[in-house]
Amino acid sequence: MKILFVNPINKEKKFIPQFIEKITRASQKPLTFPILAALTSEKHIIDFIEGDFQDIDFSKKHDLVGISSITAAAPLTYKISDEFRKRGVTVVLGGWHPTALPHEAKQHADSVVIGEAEETWPQLLIDFEKNRLKSFYEISRPVDPKLIPHPRTDIYPKKASIVIRATRGCVNRCEFCSIRSMKFRHNFRMRNIKDVIEEIKALTSKSFIFYDNSLTINPTYTKQLFKELKGLNKKFVAMGTTNVLAKDDELLKLASDAGCISWAIGFESISQESLKIAGKNTNRVDQYQIAIKKIHDYGMWIQGWFVFGFDADTLDIFNDTNEFIRKNEIDLPEPLILTPFPGTPLYDRLNVEGRILTKDWSKYDTKHVVFQPKNMTADELFINTANLNHEWYKLSNIARRTIKSASFGISSFLFTPSRNLFKRTHGPQNT
Repeated sequence: MKILFVNPINKEKKFIPQFIEKITRASQKPLTFPILAALTSEKHIIDFIEGDFQDIDFSKKHDLVGISSITAAAPLTYKISDEFRKRGVTVVLGGWHPTALPHEAKQHADSVVIGEAEETWPQLLIDFEKNRLKSFYEISRPVDPKLIPHPRTDIYPKKASIVIRATRGCVNRCEFCSIRSMKFRHNFRMRNIKDVIEEIKALTSKSFIFYDNSLTINPTYTKQLFKELKGLNKKFVAMGTTNVLAKDDELLKLASDAGCISWAIGFESISQESLKIAGKNTNRVDQYQIAIKKIHDYGMWIQGWFVFGFDADTLDIFNDTNEFIRKNEIDLPEPLILTPFPGTPLYDRLNVEGRILTKDWSKYDTKHVVFQPKNMTADELFINTANLNHEWYKLSNIARRTIKSASFGISSFLFTPSRNLFKRTHGPQNT
């Protein structure tokens, strides 16, 4: 069979140097499709394409099309899927949004894969060949990490770099997190370290991103992983939480020695009350400054996510957060608008309370306000978040952060300006 994998991307019409856009996109290729390709028999031919509707050649012959979709890309996904089906091509949808709303997705697909696909995708292909394709394929148990194959990165262009996952799942249960919509994703699983290292060795890129929900859930495992990484001459970014990073100097030292250039941290809020409402139990505001200083002292920079619109947030949260960023010199601060993704407890609660303002899924991108905040208007939430994005990514601030990044090494110095310029144009924008 000829199988096409599609990664739908809403292209934003914003001024940004093309080479920066390409670098950023190349470093963020999803892991979904290389894993699906590895689960597909070699007798089948696999193609891959990503982009907007106009980027796809619908006239090319394919027997089966697989599309993975996040919520913001759902309208584009459905449009692409409908066009393929109109031409007689069988379409399978999967990913975060179809998992959260499978019956909605089924209206635009021949079949929907719910949750992780290591066990269901091979069965789906067999069923399709035998002309007995089911409407839904759903996992009945957490996927054994031993069943996760080495991804087939050859389906991507040679210069593309994909992400690495050493673990699956997250033990935390934040109200707003889309992990809540994925069945069994709270079952934390660790892959065999030897397998992870072999996967990293096979990368053609010198750098990669650990896309684990958090590499601080099991520090003992992560420390051993970093010990094995040392000497491979790779640079990487990892995600973690402040409750561990503020206290575990050994982990930070091993991370730095292994090639970690940055930690991505969901600070979420500088309001402890907002964190409590969100269920972000790993975060203690009084530990933030300690964690930031330690990470910087070990020669690594910080990407920090800050979410606005929690029920405890008042208008003061914007100035307070801006002062926090200035004082602590977060290297890549990112302001996000609280978004109640379908399938999350937050969406269910706000929907019951009548506070969902729109179900235009294209606006569920953390850059638009789609619900009624409690202590401010929707316009105030949007305008103030957009103002923070503008402030944090002034060219003068980007230049200052770029100069500072030189102290963290050449990799950070080269990476910082492109990421800052990308965030400058891809955050919430006042128009």
